Amino acid sequence: MSPTVTTSANENVSAATASAAASAAATAEATGPQTITMAKALNTAMADAMREDTSVLVFGEDVGLLGGVFRITDGLMAEFGEQRCFDTPLAESGIVGMAVGMAMNGMRPVIEMQFDAFAYPAFEQIVSHVAKMHNRTRGALKMPLVIRVPYAGGIGGVEHHCDSSESYYAHTAGLKVYTPATVADGYRMLREAIDSDDPIMFMEPKKLYWSKDQVDLDALRAEHAANAAGGTSTEGRAAIARPGTEATLIAYGPSVPTALAAAAAAAEEGRSLEVIDIRSIVPFDDETVCASVRKTGRAVVIAEAHGFASVSSEIVARVQERCFHHLAAPVLRVTGFDVPFPSPKLEHYYLPSVDRILDAVDDLQWED
Repeated sequence: MSPTVTTSANENVSAATASAAASAAATAEATGPQTITMAKALNTAMADAMREDTSVLVFGEDVGLLGGVFRITDGLMAEFGEQRCFDTPLAESGIVGMAVGMAMNGMRPVIEMQFDAFAYPAFEQIVSHVAKMHNRTRGALKMPLVIRVPYAGGIGGVEHHCDSSESYYAHTAGLKVYTPATVADGYRMLREAIDSDDPIMFMEPKKLYWSKDQVDLDALRAEHAANAAGGTSTEGRAAIARPGTEATLIAYGPSVPTALAAAAAAAEEGRSLEVIDIRSIVPFDDETVCASVRKTGRAVVIAEAHGFASVSSEIVARVQERCFHHLAAPVLRVTGFDVPFPSPKLEHYYLPSVDRILDAVDDLQWED
């Protein structure tokens, strides 16, 4: 069921005309491959979803007039009006609580937490209500809610602005956790998240907002339509970002480009490293990850988050449980250190780097 917005007849005609014109303009602008940023891909995904489904709403702190602190929602209020894209008070618990009520009543809210650690005041709402409503009602109520969380470091921010908080959500039964690492996946995965009837923590790597790639938005739109019609998606499917034969680098979100850079550097030394982009932390793709590790016999897990009791810990456990007899060496990790996120001048020491990854690869008990 879609929400009903009461307006005059002239306003209805005007809104419909404006929406049709904007949709036509977007389609014309997006013809053929073009170089865009991940920020643009995410923005386009929300705009396309809002054009196709009037139950999709976007709200949060500064997402309307400003277009978001990272400008990810730029232009949405102008096109869809303040009833469908609007600013909220600085009250994260209230934002999530309102979104829960909307989702329970047939709407599809897409909310922004602005920064990773800003979501902590809403944690009780997320854990107690967002994650459990479907189970609590024995399936009677669905929770089609996307919580966008710009996360991780690499932007020279300070504490409360660079947390890697994915482990909290991955540990919470009832939540799905996505994190795109490429421009195309930014569009692809956000469209699928908005379509889903399940609550999804959509973790957006801040430092990749300005990464660029050549993508064909029309082709992505067609792919999305075909997947929606066929009931298929990328949910729970990892991607082989770079094929290799000697060791597997397992990464997600902001760490994927670093893993790819390490694999490229290793190739110059004659080593072949495969890179797996997890994409969907929950649900997790054991099949793709374990097939790679069984092939290479060695693995390094890379993540910006603290190593202790983390997503990287879970990946190591899953790999070693399923691939033990194929391993030539223990699975190693390259993660952020177990300290609060450091000041901008020290950030590069804290984050996983190409050198740290290659050092870990060197430690994988290679035989002469």
